Amino acid sequence: MDEIHGLMAGKTVLVTGATSGIGRATAIGLAARGAHVALTGRSGERTQDVAREIRASGGTADAFVADLSSQAQVRQLADDVLHTCPRLDVLVNNVGGYWSTRHLTVDGLERTFALNHLAPFLLTNLLLDRLARTGPARIVTVSSQAQAQGRIDLDDLQGERAYSGSRAYNQSKLANVMFTYALARKLRGTWVTATVLHPGVVNTSFGADDPGRIQRVLVPVIRPFMKTPAQGAATSIHLACAPELEHVSGVFFAHGKPKRSSERSYDEAVAARLWELSADLVGLPG
Repeated sequence: MDEIHGLMAGKTVLVTGATSGIGRATAIGLAARGAHVALTGRSGERTQDVAREIRASGGTADAFVADLSSQAQVRQLADDVLHTCPRLDVLVNNVGGYWSTRHLTVDGLERTFALNHLAPFLLTNLLLDRLARTGPARIVTVSSQAQAQGRIDLDDLQGERAYSGSRAYNQSKLANVMFTYALARKLRGTWVTATVLHPGVVNTSFGADDPGRIQRVLVPVIRPFMKTPAQGAATSIHLACAPELEHVSGVFFAHGKPKRSSERSYDEAVAARLWELSADLVGLPG
């Protein structure tokens, strides 16, 4: 086994939203580097298909079925992972979505905020002790350059007063960045790091369930210039396994390199309030 393909040997990685697009490519790429991959998806058949593909290539994988827009299913996933995986070296919070119109989850929450932010917030907190006991460990969260247009509306986080698909998405991606920075501050002095990334503009089925104007009009025009899912997964894989990043935390990456995120993302007061509100919405201590 060469150095690259053995880079993650003996390590366990959980990748959420791993049945297609960037998540699938991330899971397959980390398995190719020797990691035991735990992967999640909403469809049992598709989740097992990815696990079988990894095993057919000589890797090892566990498949977990969960709709992470449901807090009960996030909690069940965490329980299942803790029961199945005695160690957890890397958590890749990849799952996400875009909806042009406002949808509610089974918990009565706006779906974009619930899936893109609250799901990784809750799952990370539920798995944090296992990550810390495994350490050195890493938490990698997939955001987007859309964070630069995001604003955290603390008075209307769920778009109840006025909803825009792009505004909800941008806010959720900014929330990913602010959560990562706040988490990194809380993890100082531990062996667990937290980083966040923009994967690039990638050719996937993202937003296809309820497309907005951009998905309908612009995407077909720029599709030939988009990254492939494997190219989009490169930064996630890099943050998960690059030896030189073992102690790097609280940093935003794009195209595999550290970048400065939006000015709003560094507002620690807003981040603290967002954490409190998020903890309340998912039933965790603030």
